[in-house]
Amino acid sequence: MTAGKSPAAGGSTTTTQAYGEAWYWDNRYSQDPSTFDWYQKYPSLAPLIRLYVPTHHHPILVVGCGNSGLSEEMADDGYNEVINVDISRVVIEAMQTKYSDNPMMKYMVMDVRDMSAFDTRSFAAVIDKGTLDSLLCGHNAQQNAAKVLVEVWRVLKDKGVYILITYGSPVYRLPVLKDLSWTIKLHVIGKLQSGNTSNLTRDLTTPIPLDANGGSTESVGMNADVHYIYVCIKDESGKNKA
Repeated sequence: MTAGKSPAAGGSTTTTQAYGEAWYWDNRYSQDPSTFDWYQKYPSLAPLIRLYVPTHHHPILVVGCGNSGLSEEMADDGYNEVINVDISRVVIEAMQTKYSDNPMMKYMVMDVRDMSAFDTRSFAAVIDKGTLDSLLCGHNAQQNAAKVLVEVWRVLKDKGVYILITYGSPVYRLPVLKDLSWTIKLHVIGKLQSGNTSNLTRDLTTPIPLDANGGSTESVGMNADVHYIYVCIKDESGKNKA
């Protein structure tokens, strides 16, 4: 992931279709190496991450990490093994240099569609802040999204959590997620305004109820003022739940 517009903001079709390509992100990071956080920053997400990832000594994976400050702030918050992957060698090498003296953080060049370097059931949590969104904007969107989710499922421990921060409303994201046996909890958070404040008063840690079909029982619709957070809990019993 990188600085600039979110996939929701669009840009040219040619640009968005390149979001799954390493060369695109290498070029972007070469042109703009400044730190950038897509969608939300750690302080706004911290209550939810602490709720679903209460144990600090289990490894956590951040996919499409870019040059976000999220992982550093998680490490500062006590999470002592944060593994970061990104398809861009340019940004990973920059982050490896930046955090070379921080043993709690590791950076690796990796395509999230193939994380075979990791063993099955390696992580207690996987955090995705815009990476699935980017792939859903590009070529072969559905196939690439499916590959990512299968890999995320594989590397998670049983009862591990995939925390997906996205602009995608339930009508678009739940069908993509429900191919696997997740227990899904939906949260919403207001988009950051000037001064890094949210415009939403709803308690972040209170999930929005989902019905038996995985639909929202509240009217969250397509709200341009919020980001949606899908907390997907791995359930190896094989029964899809919502």
